[in-house]
Amino acid sequence: MRLLSISAGKVAPLFGNHHPDYKSVASAIHKKVVSDLENPASVEITALGVRGDEQADPSVHGGIEKAIYVYPAEHYAFWNELLTRETKKSTSLQHGAIGENFTTEGLLETDVFVGDKLLIGDLEFVVVKLREPCFKFNAAVGYKGASKAMLQSGFSGWYLRVLKTGTLAAGAKITVIPGVRDISIAQQNQKLLHNRNQKDLWE
Repeated sequence: MRLLSISAGKVAPLFGNHHPDYKSVASAIHKKVVSDLENPASVEITALGVRGDEQADPSVHGGIEKAIYVYPAEHYAFWNELLTRETKKSTSLQHGAIGENFTTEGLLETDVFVGDKLLIGDLEFVVVKLREPCFKFNAAVGYKGASKAMLQSGFSGWYLRVLKTGTLAAGAKITVIPGVRDISIAQQNQKLLHNRNQKDLWE
């Protein structure tokens, strides 16, 4: 298990017709890689996440409890295939395109439980919760069904709280220290999916 890349983004206008009330909305979902295996630059990780990363709406993104968004690289093949099919455009997403800060290898939602500690390099993190996608994700990837597809696939990724700050570079080894293991990210996703289906809360 290892960290493949670290990404950060700035708040900018996000355009799209993926929500009835918004034609343009501020978002920092578009992340750019600042450290990867080819250029493993050291990046400062603070209690609020990757230095230089921004969030447009602090009420739902960022903060201590959502300092880092992690996404497994294994899911990129799913998105490239889905978006190529649905948008009729050849799609090859780059790391950070899902809005994640850390792109990882060897760790999936079924493996990660709320309360687990992740040791990445010399730093420590704790798993907080899954990512709940919204219309901004639809707009970012240019497909109205993207948020629904994320929940239905279970490919949500998860948020981390930073326990030990410092510097980190791509290529760092990831070690999982199990917590109480009451609910995995995959199980949390299933509960959310069930609730949305029951209440018909799809956008």
